[in-house]
Order: sequence, then C-alpha cells, then structure tokens
Amino acid sequence: MSKPYFHLSPSRWILLLLVGVLMSPVLAVLGSWLPVGDASGVAMGILREMAHTVLPDYLWTTLQLCLMVTLGVASVGLSTAVAVTLFEFPGRRVLEWALLLPLAMPAYVVAYAYTDFLQFSGPLQSALRGAFATEGRMFPEVRNVAGAAWVFTFALYPYVYLLARTALGERTAHLMEAARLMGAPLRRRMREVALPMARPAVAAGVALALMETLADFGVSSYFGIQTFTAGIYKAWLAMDNRVAAAQLATMLLVLVALLLGLEHRAQHRMRFAVTKGMRAGSTDAMAVRLRGWTGYWVGLLCAVPIMMGFVLPVLFMLRPMTADWAVLPWARFGEWAFNSVRLGVITAALAVAVALALAFTVRRSPSRPVRVAVQLAGLGYAIPGAVVVVGLLLPVGWLQAWAPQTQAAYWVTATSLGIVWAYLVRFCAVALQSLQSGYARLPQSLDDSARMLGTSAGQTLVRVHWPLLRRSVAAAGLLVFVDVMKELPATLVLRPFNSDTLAVVAYQLARDERLGEAALPCLALVLVGLVPVILLSRTLRVSTARKDRG
Repeated sequence: MSKPYFHLSPSRWILLLLVGVLMSPVLAVLGSWLPVGDASGVAMGILREMAHTVLPDYLWTTLQLCLMVTLGVASVGLSTAVAVTLFEFPGRRVLEWALLLPLAMPAYVVAYAYTDFLQFSGPLQSALRGAFATEGRMFPEVRNVAGAAWVFTFALYPYVYLLARTALGERTAHLMEAARLMGAPLRRRMREVALPMARPAVAAGVALALMETLADFGVSSYFGIQTFTAGIYKAWLAMDNRVAAAQLATMLLVLVALLLGLEHRAQHRMRFAVTKGMRAGSTDAMAVRLRGWTGYWVGLLCAVPIMMGFVLPVLFMLRPMTADWAVLPWARFGEWAFNSVRLGVITAALAVAVALALAFTVRRSPSRPVRVAVQLAGLGYAIPGAVVVVGLLLPVGWLQAWAPQTQAAYWVTATSLGIVWAYLVRFCAVALQSLQSGYARLPQSLDDSARMLGTSAGQTLVRVHWPLLRRSVAAAGLLVFVDVMKELPATLVLRPFNSDTLAVVAYQLARDERLGEAALPCLALVLVGLVPVILLSRTLRVSTARKDRG
C-alpha cells in the first residue's frame, strides 16, 4: 500500500525544520498583527498615530527615492548594455567587464566617499571658494534624496546592465541580423527588436536594484533621509516601540513582496522570449562598427558609470587615508577584520550546508510541496536586514515577558547565535541558487544509476554529487562570505558586545565625521567585494569566447 501524499519522511521533517528556521523572522513580523489580548487595539492605535505623523514622510520619501533610482539604473544599465552588445568601438573589450566593478562597492561606502569630497569643508568646494573668492556654498548639498538616488544609481546599475546584456547578447543577435537583411535601418532595429527583447531583463534588474534600495540602512541613515528602513531602526532603538517597528517592517515587507513579484514575472517573460530552436551566437560579427569620433564618444559615455561608481569613490577614500597615516586605526584593524572573517566563514559554512541539504532534498523528491518549501526558504535574500532584525528580536521580547527567567535575550544578542541566524536568513538563498544551478547541470541518470547499484541517499550525495558540485559549493561559500562582510543593518544591532566588524566600524567612523579613519575599513570591504566581481567578469569572458569559437 502506497504512503499517503502528505506522509512526512525524516528528510521532509528536516526540510520543514530548516525552512522554519529561515522563515521564522518573517512569520514573527506577520504574527505581530494577530489579535492577541489588547495587542490588536494597541497596534491599530499606533498605526493611526503614525499615519498622522511620520508615515506619510516615510512613504513619500521611499517612493520618491525608488522612482529616481528606477529612472537612473534603467537608463544607465540599458544604455551601457546596448552600447557594448550591439556596437563595436575602441575599448569595448575592457568596458564590458569593467562596467561590473561598482558591484564591489557597498552603497554606503560610495555615500561616505562623495560626502567627504563634496561637503562644505571638502577639497572641491574649498578650491572653488578660493578660486571665486567667496565664502558661500559652491556645490549643492549631497545629503538628500537626490544625492541618495545618485549613489544608488551608480552602485546598483550593474544589475540592469548584466541582465540586459545577457538578453541582448543571447536572444537578439539573430533577430537583429534578420531585420538588417530585410532592410530595416539601425534605429528601427533597436526600437522594434532590441529594446522590446530587453524590456523583461530591464524590469528584473530594476526590481533587484529597488530591493537593495529598500533594504539599505547605511546611506539613508548617513544622509538623514526618512525611509522605511531608517524609521524601523528609529522606532526600535530610539523610541523603544516594538509594535511601531513591527508595523513599519510589515509595510516594508509588502513593498518588497511587490517588487519580488515583478522580478519573478520579468524572469518568466525572459524565459519565453527565446523562440524554440534559436541558438545564441556571437554578437561580435553582427555588431555595428562605430568609426571616427563617434566610437570614442560612446566609449567615453560607457566609462562615466565606472568612474562615478568605482574609480572616483576609491580615489576619494584614498585621499583622506593618505593625508595623515597617523590617524589610521591600524592597531584595531586586525581585530575588526578578524571578527568579519570569523562571522563570514561560520555563516558561509552553515549556509552551504543548509543549501546543500535543501537542494539535495529537491533532487531526491521533486514534489510540489517540497519545491514550494524550498522556494520559500530561498526568499530570504529579498528580505531587508531591518525586517530580519525585528523578526528575531520580537519573539525574544515576547519570551522574556512571558518567562523572565529564560536567557533567550542573552543567546540572541550577547552571542554570535543571533547574528549568524540573521545572516542565514538573508544569505542562504545565495548559496541555494548556486547549488541549484550546479544540480541543474547534473543529469538525472547519475542518480538512477546509483540507485540501481544499491547506493543509499547519503552515499549518493558523498560519492556522486559532491565531486561534481565542488565548484558550485566553492562559489556559494565565496558569495555568502562576501555578502556577510558587507552586511550592515543586521550586524549593527545583533553583533555581540565588543565584536565590531569592518562594516559597522566604517559606519560609526563616518557618522562621527572621521572619514580619514573610515577609509581603511571601507577600502578593505571594496577589496573583498572585488573577488566575486573578478570571477563573474572572467566567467562572462569565457562564455563569450566559447560562443565566438562556436
């Protein structure tokens, strides 16, 4: 007699346990709205009070910032992707991978760099005041919504660039060539073939950039703009109002869910944008060669985002660091780096183990409930760090109020347990995506052969899958490690006492206007972030070379 469909085997119990651990912060935030006792009335009262005071400012500022970032990343990302994919000009080979460099720069590092250089006492305005013999401000204030949108645009446009470039290179080359043979001019080919094919990729990239914008705390806090994320931390830490923080976190979660739905819909449209049997070929032979000064102007325009998002911020951070080597905190830099590396290694190892267990479970029993559960576990990367913090600390407060003798608060806030838990919630999805991509390249016949030879599930994982997944495991661990090194919101609240990381120290020093000292941890984070960017650019170059040979 066959087992019922809802039968839970030990592997499915483990799956449910892992998914529960990863989704518990979100469930806790949503559970704060449940009508338990007087909680519902208190929550509605606070919500009405916020609706008359701070909520309109949070909503308007967040929407205004998202609109500016949408226009910025879409225009910069799409224009550079079109240039390096459909045209041939001097420097194209270098620019097509150099345009990924801003991915190595955390947005808050870019904000610190521009603020130091453009503020009233900075070198630019000081030089302009000296040249024009005036004492007034010679450059607009950068710490506002427009300045934040500028930072996010040049820090996040690679999301749109990368997806749009892939769509244009793999899906549009043959159609553009067919339109050319039919006599369509270049402008019409771009308007009616290239841009419609790239539209889903642009939408997906914009959604990813907006999710990063909504999750940001460093830029909004440093610039003093009233976004939802800054409001959550203010409600929790400054006002000591957990209910208000939970309500703001829920609203932010709704906005992220809408963006996530947009991103999934765009990805779905991208999968169906390729006609059956169409093969991606080399775009070099079909690229339009730009001659004379036109090619140099296009190359210069493509270099502007690299300068704004990577080169200039690095130079701006090097200036105060090299101005006075004596102020650099070399004595404590090793301690901060050790804390960052320690948390990164622990989280990377645990995230890879959890992701491998989830991916292997889907591989062995790809039923719909299992796939849905794993998809829920993979949503963590879209959840802002502020929501994760509220979701972890809310149950701790409830438990402490119900049983004061418990030490739940100690284990979550005074040890590394809470912060590693938050990291796993956010970044386990990164490892899961990498391992699922690795499993997609393994034929199912390997599992069938191992099963016919009497190999157990554990032996199949160790003896068959593991040797073939080593590169995917290494890539997953590296990506999680780098994300943990750069994470700021969750680390700022949940880190144990006297366990500052490079990201936290950079934020604190910049907040105290000690940008010369903040430059050292900031540049260390940039160097760490360069590793996956270099690997990604190398992968893109290898794939392009293979297409050229094909």
